[in-house]
Amino acid sequence: MQNTIAERIYDFLKGFPPFQFMDEKNLLIIAGEVKVIYLEKDKPIFKENEANHGMFYVVKDGAVRIFRIENKEPQIVDICDEGDLFGLRPLITKEDYQSSASANEESILYGIPIALFLPMALENKKVSNFLIASFASNVSDPRALEKSGKLFTEYSVERGSEILDLKKAKYTKNPVTCAPEISIKEAANIMVSKHVGSIVVIKDKKPVGMITNQDLRDKIATGINSITEPVTQIMSAPVKCFQKGPTVSQAQLIMLKNDISHLCITQDGTPDTELLGLITQQDIVVSFANNPIVLLKEVKRADKPNTLREIKIKTGELLKKYLDQNLPLSQILNILNEINYAITVRAIEISLKKMETPAPCKFAWLALGSQGRKEQTLTTDQDNAIVFEDVPAADYEVTQEYFLELARHVTRTLHKVGYAYCTADMMASNPRWCQSLSEWQSQFTQWITNPSPESLLLSAIFFDYSYVYGDTPLVTTLSDQIFEVLDGNTFFYRHMARDATKSPALLGFFRQFLVEESGEHKDFFDIKQRALMPLIDAARVLSLHHKLRNINNTAGRFERLAELEENNKEVYESCSYAFKALLKFRTKQGLLHDDSGRFIELASLNKAEKLKLKRCFRPIRDIQEILTVRYQLK
Repeated sequence: MQNTIAERIYDFLKGFPPFQFMDEKNLLIIAGEVKVIYLEKDKPIFKENEANHGMFYVVKDGAVRIFRIENKEPQIVDICDEGDLFGLRPLITKEDYQSSASANEESILYGIPIALFLPMALENKKVSNFLIASFASNVSDPRALEKSGKLFTEYSVERGSEILDLKKAKYTKNPVTCAPEISIKEAANIMVSKHVGSIVVIKDKKPVGMITNQDLRDKIATGINSITEPVTQIMSAPVKCFQKGPTVSQAQLIMLKNDISHLCITQDGTPDTELLGLITQQDIVVSFANNPIVLLKEVKRADKPNTLREIKIKTGELLKKYLDQNLPLSQILNILNEINYAITVRAIEISLKKMETPAPCKFAWLALGSQGRKEQTLTTDQDNAIVFEDVPAADYEVTQEYFLELARHVTRTLHKVGYAYCTADMMASNPRWCQSLSEWQSQFTQWITNPSPESLLLSAIFFDYSYVYGDTPLVTTLSDQIFEVLDGNTFFYRHMARDATKSPALLGFFRQFLVEESGEHKDFFDIKQRALMPLIDAARVLSLHHKLRNINNTAGRFERLAELEENNKEVYESCSYAFKALLKFRTKQGLLHDDSGRFIELASLNKAEKLKLKRCFRPIRDIQEILTVRYQLK
């Protein structure tokens, strides 16, 4: 007779993570051993420090509140409803409960026996990842758990074959060949007619030698050999061979080791069997079409905006590939920013060639905002500025006009490449953001000594500037002056800190996401404003306070702060981790919906994705508490 109760439990569980990741057989076994628990309102399930029950719980109907006692008062930390898990500590850490749980209303729970479930969870990565993520969303330091090897395994590097260059190398299966008896001239004519740079000399279908353009140049053009001699006089022999199916790395290594540019493919990998194909260095380069090194070389060779645009499109494909491979975001950012910076530099170089005269004085191009922080993943609009050397007053107008014209060329080029114009006109083509060193120094001094809502808003953008092109000492001099002014106006930090703690709330009383209440994105979650900006703003003010130079990246700033402040090390490291996780989440959402990823439709997220977001929120609250205490904001 069928166990209808177990089947009903099975039908319920399979609709929720992590049970939906389990195969039918295992889930039916679990369903058959589930303990069904009915609770009246306020009935306790477990209490803080109580010995674990050997099971964790799933809410079938009703709701359960999780709380801790602080100052003798219960502080609710979570409300679990249908499908939610709780009481996971015994499963994850084998410890007793550190919080209390009771029925928030009349409820039915399923108790899942840990002894039966644990072996199945350990064998199923999706199940274990979800459980750990669920548990982490309610602990104070998710990064600490990661360090213990228990958390966020979905962020671990899962290197695919491509990242290790283990994919198979493509090669020419019908290489151009010739017999050893023909003359060098005949061979050269074949190469010309076939439009190739090499020819394989074969005998009985086996490769015996190789002639390349270099051989013709070095041995014929120099007069060492006559063009009427047989090819055997100049061919390279013996040839290097490899069997079918070499990987890109294998082929590349053999070429590097033997200082050759061609590799013959034969039946058994020796010159003693039939020639099957030919791999050239060009084939290897093509295999790395989206390799960042190749892209950077393409950027340097590019002489038109359209070429840069093609490279930028390839960079977007590279981003998708890296995200699919689950590479750490810090590595992705390093690579993408190198390419983005190279594109900007090339755009400036192309634009300088369009100017009728060389620059009248030294200048530097600055990146602002996300590019200045080196956090640009998806395409965002342009934020940039120019600082130029001080010139006599009589020459100022002409000098500024020169750089404004240059900036118009650059911003137009970047726009063609795919970087949208800044809607707020925070670009170097705006006279306000194209100034001499003295004017910039005066501007920053004004912002620092007389902070206003507008200057604080601008400070949030301009204090993240970074050098891109031109004269480095100009930028260093500007930074020196800014820190000097900050030294005498420490109250400015308080204004910045207050701004950094003004972000909208993340969650409601029952830990639901707080979403936009009106407008185009009504009911969407603004991950930039609510989650990313508080971390960016906090990192900025604390970094300025510590006079950190040349670290504009938010995660990098928190990591440096962790080194400087041992007592807050845990919070800073959690903030760094949370920022990278949030930025990666936004990037994935942006790629998925072909937009900036800023506004997230929560209905499109599954439970696991919502948990990923929630577990990043606690560090935001922690860092805002640090700012509040340090700068006496209350």
